Amino acid sequence: MTDQRSITIRPGGPDDAPTVLRLLDSATAWLVERGRTDQWGTTPASTDPRRIDQAAAWAGGGGLHLAEIDGTAAGALVVGAATEYVPPPTEPELYVNLLVTDRAYAGRGVGARLLAHAAELARDRGVGLLRVDCFRSPDRALVRFYEGCGFTATDPFTVERPGRAPWPGQVLARRVG
Repeated sequence: MTDQRSITIRPGGPDDAPTVLRLLDSATAWLVERGRTDQWGTTPASTDPRRIDQAAAWAGGGGLHLAEIDGTAAGALVVGAATEYVPPPTEPELYVNLLVTDRAYAGRGVGARLLAHAAELARDRGVGLLRVDCFRSPDRALVRFYEGCGFTATDPFTVERPGRAPWPGQVLARRVG
C-alpha cells in the first residue's frame, strides 16, 4: 500500500473532464473483466454522450478533487448536493457524487484518501454529515469498502431504468466533526 501521505489532492477544473473519463473507463473495463457489468455496463464513459456531459459538469462544477501519485491522476472525487434518487438529507451535509480510482493503483489507498479529504472538506464547511451512495451488489463489496472507511449503511434504494435492469443502490453516512 502506498503511504497515503504520498497521495496529493488537488482541486479539479474544466480541463480535467478527460481525466475523469479516463478514470471511469479504467474502472468500467476492470468491472467488465470481472463480469460485473450490472454496475456501470460495458460502454466506456468516454464514448457515452451522457457520461461525457456528466464529466464536464463535474469538472466545471467546483466539487472535483483529484488524487495524484507522482503527478499522475490516480482517482477522482466529486462532492456537492445529494442526487435526486436518494432520500433527502435531514440536516446539512456534503454528498460524495463520485469516487473513482484508476485500477492501476488498486490497493494503494487512493479511494480511502479521497474519502478522508471529503471528510476534511465537510469539517471545513462546518457540516457534520458526509453521505455517499454506491452500487449494492449481492456480495456488497462496495458497501463493505465504504463501511471500512467509517461509513454506516442507511437507506437502500433502487433506480428504475427504462429498457434496462433496475440499479440497486445503498446510501451510507459518516459523521464528521
